Amino acid sequence: MSIVDQIDVFTQNSIRIRGKDKTIYIDPFQMKEAPHDADIVMVTHDHYDHFSPDDIVKVAGDDTVFVLPAAMEQKASKVPVKFSRVFAVEPGGSYELDGLGFETVAAYNLLKPFHPKGAGWVGYILKMEDKRIYIAGDTDATREAKEVKCDIALVPIGGTYTMDPSKAADFINTIAPEVAIPTHFGNAVGKPGDADDFAGRVNAFVKVVNKIVF
Repeated sequence: MSIVDQIDVFTQNSIRIRGKDKTIYIDPFQMKEAPHDADIVMVTHDHYDHFSPDDIVKVAGDDTVFVLPAAMEQKASKVPVKFSRVFAVEPGGSYELDGLGFETVAAYNLLKPFHPKGAGWVGYILKMEDKRIYIAGDTDATREAKEVKCDIALVPIGGTYTMDPSKAADFINTIAPEVAIPTHFGNAVGKPGDADDFAGRVNAFVKVVNKIVF
């Protein structure tokens, strides 16, 4: 089974990746179950649909590590969980955490006001099972994002606060991963059909896999 098969996208940017050694959640939100199986929880920024203490509680276990931008480190105390460790990161960093290598990429809007560059928010590139998995977070096609080298890219397509299907497809065609997985649509912003619009605009050499089920 490939690592793509082990990636789930729930609502917005709520993502679970089950690797051979670790289960990682990114921005858990509106979780219907409470599996308490997270080895690592990673948050991209502090908007309610990405930093949801109630949902982090549902996935966190006894030894969960919590990763978040340094700019919001103090907000870790709002999560009623005793994490084994709180690990703060900066944009543009390279890290090693309990055997997981990962990098951070600045995540921000170019013209919109919703995600300012100065906030210090991030996307993540996880190095798992010989693949580089990019979780873009809420971002536009910034200079930093366009420089990402990855095998799998999870990108927002819902528009309004992030890229829309057209801009997201242009971005994917630029960074040219093997697989693109759309996120952040069909809930607060965007509509379910945006995934088809996005897929129709992506170059044929990139496989688009829609993981969100409505």
